[in-house]
Amino acid sequence: MTAKVDHEERRRQIAEALLRIADTDGLQSASMRAVAAEAGVSLRLVQYYFTTKERLLLDAFARLGAQLQARMERWIGEARAPREVVTAILSCILPTDPESRRITRTYTAYYTLVLGDPEAMERHGARQPELLEGFLAQQLRAAQEAGEIDPGRDTGVTAAGLLAMVNGLGSSVLGGQRSGEEALAILTYHLDELFRTP
Repeated sequence: MTAKVDHEERRRQIAEALLRIADTDGLQSASMRAVAAEAGVSLRLVQYYFTTKERLLLDAFARLGAQLQARMERWIGEARAPREVVTAILSCILPTDPESRRITRTYTAYYTLVLGDPEAMERHGARQPELLEGFLAQQLRAAQEAGEIDPGRDTGVTAAGLLAMVNGLGSSVLGGQRSGEEALAILTYHLDELFRTP
C-alpha cells in the first residue's frame, strides 16, 4: 500500500511540473528533460513513470481537468437556485484569480498544442467541454422549468453560446484587453438578459 502511494505521489510531482511549464512557457517548452529538471528528478525517472511524452501530456491534462472540476464543485456547492448554479459554472471558468488564471493559461497551452493535430483533438480534446456544455444545458432546462428562462429558448444552443462567450472573455483577460472584473460584469449583463427578473 505504501509503495502505491509513493508511486502516485511521484507521478503527481512529475505531472504538476509539466503543468507549471505549460502555464509559464507553453507546452512547446515541456520536453521530458525540462519536466525532469522542473520536478527535480532524473530524466530516467520521468521515462520510467511516463514512457512517452504523450502519456505524460495526457496524465497531466487529466489532472488539470480534475483541478477545474474541484474548483467548479466548490463554487457550485454554495449555489441553490438554477441561476446561481449557472453563474457559478461560468464565473469559476473566468480567469479572475491566480488559480483560474493558471488553469486557463494551461488549457490554452493544450489547445494550442492539439490545434495542429486533428487526431489528437478528436482523441483527447472534445470530451470534457461536451460534458460541461451538457451540464450547463441541464441547469438551463431546470431554470426553464422554474419559469426563470423563456420556455421557447433552445437550452443546448444557449449553453454553447454562453461557454463560447466565457472562453472569449477569458482570452481577452489573459491578453490584457479587459480586467477580470470587467469580464464578470459582461457575463452578468448577459445573464440578466437571459434570466427573467421577478
